Amino acid sequence: MITRKRLAAGLCGLLVTLTGGLSPVAARADTAEPAAKEAPKVELVLDVSGSMRARDIDGQSRMAAAKQAFNEVLDAVPDDVRLGIRTLGADYPGKDRKEGCKDTRQLYPVGPLDRTEAKAAVATLTPTGWTPIGPALLGAAEDLEGGDATRRIVLITDGEDTCAPLDPCQVAREIAAKGIHLTIDTLGLVPDAKTRAQLVCIAEATGGTYTSVQHTAELSGRVSQLVDRAAKPVLTPVATEGADRCAKAPLLGPGLYTDRETFGQHRWYRVEVLPGQELRASVSVGADRAVHRDYGVLLRASTLAGREIVRGEAVGEGRTDVISAGLRYPRPDIEGGGLGSDDKPAAETVCLRVSNAFSAPAGTRTTPGLPVELSIAVVDGPGEAGDTAFLGLGRGWWLLGALALAGFLAGLLWGWISRWRVTVWRTN
Repeated sequence: MITRKRLAAGLCGLLVTLTGGLSPVAARADTAEPAAKEAPKVELVLDVSGSMRARDIDGQSRMAAAKQAFNEVLDAVPDDVRLGIRTLGADYPGKDRKEGCKDTRQLYPVGPLDRTEAKAAVATLTPTGWTPIGPALLGAAEDLEGGDATRRIVLITDGEDTCAPLDPCQVAREIAAKGIHLTIDTLGLVPDAKTRAQLVCIAEATGGTYTSVQHTAELSGRVSQLVDRAAKPVLTPVATEGADRCAKAPLLGPGLYTDRETFGQHRWYRVEVLPGQELRASVSVGADRAVHRDYGVLLRASTLAGREIVRGEAVGEGRTDVISAGLRYPRPDIEGGGLGSDDKPAAETVCLRVSNAFSAPAGTRTTPGLPVELSIAVVDGPGEAGDTAFLGLGRGWWLLGALALAGFLAGLLWGWISRWRVTVWRTN
């Protein structure tokens, strides 16, 4: 009975702790005023090359299916989205490759949407010329420049680029390297293997998605979904640039950051941690191009003097899109000391080093570097009642000791019950 009461008391204490720790956070979230954000920008890039005449989508031409889907999408665009339309291969019908690869223009400017005007502009399109995907992506990126709004390009095409050596996949990497957080989503209309591979590469370079489309309903539904996604972004990372050593590294606060790192490079960042706080950091490195099968990523925390505090690492083999590692560093609370010149607790500077062990096959371009996403959080340490770890949960040795003690007491209780039962049996 005593053991049951103690167990019940412990569970109640844990419930109170979790409730007490979460309530203030919820209260703060409810009272916080949402920050005003610039309206998201989306540009639809439509292939109007000669191959769009093919009649293999629901018994109609690819162009007709695209126009029908565009009309449905334009009707459903949220009012707070600034939408634009750009075409490629819509104007030049000749055979001059140099001229054909310049054939891209903005059909409807990025801004508040006039649905009637946009539909009328799309209705005039006729499959005409080449497929300059690379130049069209560069033009769309320029159309979306300015401000800090969420930016998204939705590329709709039925074939691969015909304007090499301007590789559209490399163009996408260069756009991503600018740090403007522009995402490119690609949709392939009845794509072949080469088209699919190219569109996947473009999407992966900017963190976008690829979709294969066989029917008109799939096209309109997917485009509408991507436009809605731009209107409801989860979190926009902040572009930063790590240094080659900690002394020159940027000082980062809690948040989400992006950077670029070449193959086998080290990048340094700094974070300040007060006594009683815990640093939680994670890093993800994306493989946006062909890499060798064996790879790894290391996230290392150290002092300014170079002494390692903790590290997180991950290794893998085979095909991957991203590999991640993380670490946690709880700084002990200092009683009666650790004060700065203004009688405030002195912050400790923690050096974070991000390293990757990727290597590229021969012929693969190594610039720009691989995309890096760094997440940093600084929270109250486990000594506070707002963290369940103050009961010992999450501290490995404490938990092991508690389990050992519980097992010992359970053994004593079982032994006493067994002896009592044997005594009663003998008496009877």
